[in-house]
Amino acid sequence: MNYGNIKECDIADGPGVRVSLFVSGCRHRCKGCFNAETWDFNYGVPYTKETEDKIISLLAPDYIQGLTLLGGEPFEPENQQELVKLLRRVKREYPSKDIWSYSGYLYDTDLKEGGRAYTDVTEEMLSYLDVLVDGPFIEAQKDITLQFRGSKNQRVIKLKKGKDAGRLYES
Repeated sequence: MNYGNIKECDIADGPGVRVSLFVSGCRHRCKGCFNAETWDFNYGVPYTKETEDKIISLLAPDYIQGLTLLGGEPFEPENQQELVKLLRRVKREYPSKDIWSYSGYLYDTDLKEGGRAYTDVTEEMLSYLDVLVDGPFIEAQKDITLQFRGSKNQRVIKLKKGKDAGRLYES
């Protein structure tokens, strides 16, 4: 897996101050994508054990609320195989930090068993997420007033937090 960028203090891609990993590779190719260079799976630099260690160390300060995965497409099957290991480690070393992920794939179809992005690690990967922002960016539905999403079709879904799990995020 390659990645294009690591933002050490991101305040746009989830609540609070976050570390954000922009992975490479995306088959959606949404018109108007803000990060089209990451569509190419070969874009950026190789993700290594040193990259993972860097992300883990960047998460250490108390002012960092959590980690966000975006791209590119974290749920491309090729990316899931590497990212699940990172998420497993983040939850083990920082159980109180939250994890968000953005995906053009839909939670209730594409990421379920039999879905077009489902792999042997999809359910485990989803189990570590607190929030999933799903759905492709649709330029005709772009709305800059939306919090944590770019177009009206996208959903901000709580995957944890008790009785609210599976519901849209209240912002």
